[in-house]
Amino acid sequence: MRGFVRDNALSLFFLLAFAAALVGQSFAGTADYNARQLTEGGLPVTWADYVTSSDFAVDVAENWQSEYLQFLMFIMVTVWLVQRGSPESKPPGEEGGQSDREQRIGPFARPDSPAWAKAGGVRRSLYSNSLGWVMGLVFAASWFAQSVAGTAAYNNQRLSQLQDPVGWSGYVLSADFWNRTLQNWQSEFLAVLSMIVLAVYLRQRGSPESKPVGAGHAATGVES
Repeated sequence: MRGFVRDNALSLFFLLAFAAALVGQSFAGTADYNARQLTEGGLPVTWADYVTSSDFAVDVAENWQSEYLQFLMFIMVTVWLVQRGSPESKPPGEEGGQSDREQRIGPFARPDSPAWAKAGGVRRSLYSNSLGWVMGLVFAASWFAQSVAGTAAYNNQRLSQLQDPVGWSGYVLSADFWNRTLQNWQSEFLAVLSMIVLAVYLRQRGSPESKPVGAGHAATGVES
């Protein structure tokens, strides 16, 4: 058990942090929702009612889709674009998908290589791009979930104001949907930009996200 925890400490830490933040959000969201309900002359709801509501679902989904978009774009863009001096980038001149030898696939696979990396045809092609595909699918699913939950939450608000509800397509084209979406996207893109550029000049000793403390600013794609 101790060995399992040590070998998986990073993922376990972020899993627990995620769970704690989600539970905290659910209680804080319930309190905020009930405060607005009382202000508007409505009735408060229970925690269980809130976490199964469209209001909670849209808040969660809109954050998830922006996070997965961030990683999807970072994964795909770094195949072709570089940033000299950043440990988040390949060295200039190594843009592209690299050769089979460099990627250790097909006849260049090693004994410990995944089975699909040793295979050919569709299986190798799928596995070669599987990380991007999964990130893209999760992003698309969470963005769709945001749009569906957002439509319900938006219509609840409109009905409380004696306005006609809108359809899913109407909501997806609305200012409310794109305001929710873009305010998350811009923060994610800024965070990635900051990481790429700051890691050129700043260091964090012992972190694989940083260059060695003594590495030159122009050193690219190296880890501590």
